[in-house]
Amino acid sequence: MLVADSRYVVHIPDSLPLDATAPLLCAGITVYSPMKHHNMLQAGKKLGVVGLGGLGLIAVKFGKAFGLHVTVISTSPTKEREAKERLNADGFILSIDPKQMQATSRSLDYIIDTVSAHYSLGPLLELLKVNGKLVLVGAPDKPVDLPSFPLIFGKRTVSGSMTGGIKETQEMLNLCAKHNITSDIEIVQPNFINDALAWLARNDVRYRFVIDITSKSELS
Repeated sequence: MLVADSRYVVHIPDSLPLDATAPLLCAGITVYSPMKHHNMLQAGKKLGVVGLGGLGLIAVKFGKAFGLHVTVISTSPTKEREAKERLNADGFILSIDPKQMQATSRSLDYIIDTVSAHYSLGPLLELLKVNGKLVLVGAPDKPVDLPSFPLIFGKRTVSGSMTGGIKETQEMLNLCAKHNITSDIEIVQPNFINDALAWLARNDVRYRFVIDITSKSELS
């Protein structure tokens, strides 16, 4: 019999499917924790979400659940349809288009940056209003560029966040149950694990992989 200390476990609400809930214990709490800590839960405020991967998808869902005006910021124009039509995002900014970036200058209260790539934070800071907050939850393997002028002149804040504790994770799961929020996943059979790793290496992954351990198929 397995025994776990109650201080280190969470209860998954009955309404949440286990497979689509599992990634919330990583991606979900990673974006929920800074949103709560930085008071990004105020309905009507404007949130920008950089990147529409595993973290970004959940950040958009949380933003909509909290009643925020959510704008997705991406380098890929193909993400606009998914952001607006499937996730009901209120806006989309193609970050490689200078005209779009200029047109939306000083329009956002908060930004959550989920991208794990090296680039300058200067253009993102310009999207924030005075006293706006930019939170990094992605983990680039090289230091990011942080220009001083858009930071100083806008009295903006840049911070980082990793994850949350058990109490906060339970709070996050309860909120997901209330608003029917789950992760977007792709079910992978065990005999396709090697293929999944190849897709990952090619960056050909749309949603989080979940391995179907109930399958009787053998590993390839």
